[in-house]
Amino acid sequence: MLNSYDKWCINRVIKIFMKITVNKQKYRFNEGQTILEIAKNNGIYIPTLCWTAKTGPASRCRICVVEIDLMPGLQPACSILATDGMVVVTDSDDVLQARRTIVETLLSNGKHDCISCDATGRCELQDVAYYLGIKEYPIFSEPVIPIDTTSPMIVMDPNKCILCGRCIKGCNNIVINEVLTLANRGYASQVVCDNHRSMGDSGCVQCGECLQLCPTGALTEKKALGKGREWELERVNTTCAYCGVGCQLTLHIDRKNNRIIRVSGRDEVPNRGMLCVKGRFGYEFPHSKKRISHPLIRKGGDLVAVSWDEALDYTAKKLLDIKQKHGADAISSIACARTTTENNYALMKFTRVVLGTNNIDHCART
Repeated sequence: MLNSYDKWCINRVIKIFMKITVNKQKYRFNEGQTILEIAKNNGIYIPTLCWTAKTGPASRCRICVVEIDLMPGLQPACSILATDGMVVVTDSDDVLQARRTIVETLLSNGKHDCISCDATGRCELQDVAYYLGIKEYPIFSEPVIPIDTTSPMIVMDPNKCILCGRCIKGCNNIVINEVLTLANRGYASQVVCDNHRSMGDSGCVQCGECLQLCPTGALTEKKALGKGREWELERVNTTCAYCGVGCQLTLHIDRKNNRIIRVSGRDEVPNRGMLCVKGRFGYEFPHSKKRISHPLIRKGGDLVAVSWDEALDYTAKKLLDIKQKHGADAISSIACARTTTENNYALMKFTRVVLGTNNIDHCART
């Protein structure tokens, strides 16, 4: 009779030696992994447009189809769990032809004007079409659906939508805003907001999670339209300066004008790519003409630019005079949400230790 420890050891050994054969190569895997996950972990490219690590398997686009021994037809790699001894082929002629047919159908059933599209260079549909060698595809004369520009931050173009469902999962399952849904059936299927309301009139909070998950140009940032192509932009990783959460983001900067064109969330802790409306769209303040670029002291009723030495000496004298005349509690400090945690900590120590007062607050509510 095996005890619990013996059973654990046996299960552990079985898991260690579980293997799958992909394109005639054997790979170890963990129980519960899909074929797509195993392929990605081992550098095997299987194209997909509906799957992401955040949204999980969807089996909508079917571009990730593969051949699996002892299984009929082609199976989606994003939703089939691997089993010990499974044999998979990801690049056979039948698989590649099926993928070409699927991508050609997606391209033909929309209005993908790639030359002028702002998503060119970061469009996953373009990448898959290029990988499959698709140069021409049939174009059907489908009715053009009006573009929704009512949102202050996002342009919604249903004609470029491939119904992958990523935006719906992001809105409903990740940020739990539950605005986006899939309406109608068949060729009339369409992603809509709040039962066919425009995005600007819906309950959308403009977090942009759908925007980041979209694999095509169906959802694009309004403020970035026409500001720069993807290959012209420099990417700088940084931390959002709006609050103390520490969301990780990437700034997409126009090299010519040294201006931020758009912002995307990084798949790192703590935010895992998610951003609020301020973090994703409130990026103009570094370029504002109202920013103070040098210290100012009021002289004769006017603010006059001075050196840092003069400004610091003036401030120190004023603080000392106030403390001597009225006591330390007559002074208060206000920290800034757009500076680093270290700077805010230094201000807190200065206020409490040097000035001798606990009157300190933070503007994180702005």
